[in-house]
Amino acid sequence: MPTSREEGQAEPDEHHPTILHRGGGGDAAGGSGGRPRQVWVPGPVIVGAGPSGLATAACLKARGVPSLMLEKDSCVAASWRHRTYERLRLHLPRCFCELPLAPFPPGTPPYPTRDQFIAYLDDYARVFGIQPHLNARVHRAAYDAAIGFWRVTVKEDSGGDGATAANTEFLSRWLVVATGENAEPAWPEGVEGMDTYRGVAMHTSSYKKGDEFRGKNVLVVGCGNSGMEVSLDLCNNGAKASMVVRDKLHVLPREILGVSTFGLSVFLLRWLPIKLVDSLLLFFTRLILGDTEKHGLPRPKIGPLQIKASTGKTPVLDIGALPKIRSGEIKVVPAIQRFTENGVEFVDGHQEDFDAVIFATGYKSNVPSWLKEEELFSHVDGVPRKPFPHSWRGKNGVYAAGFTKKGLMGTSHDALRIAGDIADQWTETFASPAATSRSSDQCA
Repeated sequence: MPTSREEGQAEPDEHHPTILHRGGGGDAAGGSGGRPRQVWVPGPVIVGAGPSGLATAACLKARGVPSLMLEKDSCVAASWRHRTYERLRLHLPRCFCELPLAPFPPGTPPYPTRDQFIAYLDDYARVFGIQPHLNARVHRAAYDAAIGFWRVTVKEDSGGDGATAANTEFLSRWLVVATGENAEPAWPEGVEGMDTYRGVAMHTSSYKKGDEFRGKNVLVVGCGNSGMEVSLDLCNNGAKASMVVRDKLHVLPREILGVSTFGLSVFLLRWLPIKLVDSLLLFFTRLILGDTEKHGLPRPKIGPLQIKASTGKTPVLDIGALPKIRSGEIKVVPAIQRFTENGVEFVDGHQEDFDAVIFATGYKSNVPSWLKEEELFSHVDGVPRKPFPHSWRGKNGVYAAGFTKKGLMGTSHDALRIAGDIADQWTETFASPAATSRSSDQCA
């Protein structure tokens, strides 16, 4: 790294990134033929422009700390915009899904639609002046102990089509990992014959609407909230839906006596032990939904909140799939033994043909593919090693936002804690332009 800045380059300040090296051997942006362009970032680098990244950036800005947000896609909230189906609604009431410092606009229904939530995130970015660096995929992030900074290498695509790739290395004292628990689709492994199946096979991340499958026989693999809702959407739009149920699960009503089941749980947990709250939830659930085991949905012995607390597995909040299961309009089937050319063979030995198979098998973190850090994040599953509420901060200025297994409420918790922690350091380190200049010289 050069020991002096280039002629005509502006002096760094505490709010704007500063180019330290323009790259060489190719173009000025650090083309593939030479050294990557190096940019010093005075505030934290945030990786990911979903709800977690946006919330963290907004909280930082409210504390007077600038940040640089890197997003591999061409827009904010790309997962919500491009990897959710059209008729999706939030599972929880809007009061539990608001990001810090900004409520939903007046007139928003109790359970916002997918499009309403996306509009809320767009407005959130606009109100707080958050402008992510788009089409910037982080290739590698590692802490350089010699200079006390994170080196974040990005492969940029200025046109969004991969045709104008360039490399940039950002340097910052802080790195916020906000790519989330659901960065990439998770596909089942080791299922025999998947490559021989000749029908349509897709993940729920590619599913848009049920009427595309009208008149088709469709198998949904997975019985979580996504599997239940996709099965319901298929059924409501003229498809014949079957749903694979491999494990025991808790299905709860979305509301109990007109009150959000989730909200009721949060309230009761303030006063009662978790086992007692589970007992109350299951008592009311049986009154409202009946015995789900009769319909192929056996319940675990451990209560839904205890399972959520210990494993992060969320109970299903029913929005209408269960009545369709009771009536036989959604067929419950056992686990898959193997795929055939035209369908599947189940573990009970019977075979059935399907026009399409939709995998509601969840998502996974992509952190191990780019973050070179071994203490905060596990390289096995890409989530923090410590459980909530101790999962948000690691050593050397690295933070995790939105890896709590507690949805958007966990996101808000992380954003506020991270912003407060960085703001305290920012006040001390960047109290004056002279201090900023000295920090810049450490990288030189």
